[in-house]
Amino acid sequence: MTMHWSPKSPFVRKVMLAAHELGLDGEIDRVRTVTTMLRPNPDLLPDNPLSKIPTLVLPDGSPLYDSLTICEYFDHLAGGGILFPAPGPDRWAQLLWHSLGDGLLDMVILWRNEREKDPGIQFDVWLDAFATKTALSLDRLEEYAPAMAAATFGIGHIAVGCCLSYLDFRFANLNWRTGRPELAAWHETFSARPSAQATAVVDA
Repeated sequence: MTMHWSPKSPFVRKVMLAAHELGLDGEIDRVRTVTTMLRPNPDLLPDNPLSKIPTLVLPDGSPLYDSLTICEYFDHLAGGGILFPAPGPDRWAQLLWHSLGDGLLDMVILWRNEREKDPGIQFDVWLDAFATKTALSLDRLEEYAPAMAAATFGIGHIAVGCCLSYLDFRFANLNWRTGRPELAAWHETFSARPSAQATAVVDA
């Protein structure tokens, strides 16, 4: 398998972390692929018309994208039911945590794009909305943290952990741990996992 990959992408990190958890990381050939919102990558477009990473190319040449789809495919290759529990309360909890972590990650990337603009063309109403939604999402994750700590590691943990680590990487001044001791403790445990350490984001 071949993956269009970047060491800075939190969504790429999600799938690589899943691959490490499932013992599949050695089966993936990584191709460094640069993508931006404004410049589609001509080398990526044949595999993914959205020009987004991660994109996985299977041995038969067929592609898979986005990160959730690739993670579920890896889970299937490893036997199934590992990161994605069978239908039932455990699965719905994992998918809920994944949706919140992934949605928050999408939003803070948009927030970063907006704050990187020249001040004269920034939309203050957007910046305020991003800040409000981020704070409320983190508060909700603080409520979920005890249940996440008690649950078997799965796709929800991966999404939330990668999102919080991205906040450390790009939003250090946000101090998201303040007032959220349960979430901070959970993230410390997440960060100590071998899969998390092997896939830490690198600014390169």
